[in-house]
This record gives sequence, structure tokens and C-alpha cells, in this order.
Amino acid sequence: MLLILTNAEVGDTLPPLTLPAINRTTLALYAGASGDHNPIHIDIDFARKARMPDVFAHGMLSMAYLGRLLTKWVPQRQLRAMNARFTGITHLGNEVHCTGKIVEKMKKAGETLLRVEIQSTNQFGEVKIIGDALIAI
Repeated sequence: MLLILTNAEVGDTLPPLTLPAINRTTLALYAGASGDHNPIHIDIDFARKARMPDVFAHGMLSMAYLGRLLTKWVPQRQLRAMNARFTGITHLGNEVHCTGKIVEKMKKAGETLLRVEIQSTNQFGEVKIIGDALIAI
């Protein structure tokens, strides 16, 4: 059964999602769960050789947090599409703040859909990911 969002209107915002600061344990756990063991995310020596000050979060970890923002709002089965563009690196110590806003209501293939602009920022307001999602209502 779909969550009925009959009152959802353009301009409405989703309940925000804030996550704790990224730390080495988070990165190690994500690497293990995802199978993404790229050393730039878990090996400080490798990161420094790549001219980075330290390891940093996997882009897909940050995108997964945006997915969590959406699925805390509606069941996953209502998600029709999700697009994202990475605009910055999420460094160790960055808190991840995910937000969304309904920007369009449309009909497509017999469904009423909401287009939601989504983004993640750090605690300083620096945008790390921007994107959008289509949600069936």
C-alpha cells in the first residue's frame, strides 16, 4: 500500500536527517558492508600520497544517507528514481545534514509523482551532494 501524501504540495519540505560526524569506524564499517575497500577511504598513507589531508567518506555512503532521508519519509516501494551529483568531499569530522523539498507535482505513466530536490551538506552548510527523486503518491 502506498503512503498517501494527498496534502503534499510544492514547497513542502521533508523532515531533515542529521547524522553523526564521519569517523574512521564509519568508513571501515561501510567498506566492509559495501565491499568498497578503495584505500583512499580507509588508508591515511594512501590518501596523503593522493595529496589529500586524510581519508574521506565514500560518495555512495553519502548518497545512501540521502536514500535514508527519502525512505524515512515514504516506503521504499514509492521511490521511482533518484539522481545525484557529487559537489564536494565529505571529510572526517563532517556531520551529514540531508534535506529535501517538493518542487513539482506531475502525472507520468498513470501515476501522480512528486519531484523532490535533495541535498546533503556538512555542519558548515557546504553542499556535498545535490540531486532529485521521484516519489509516487
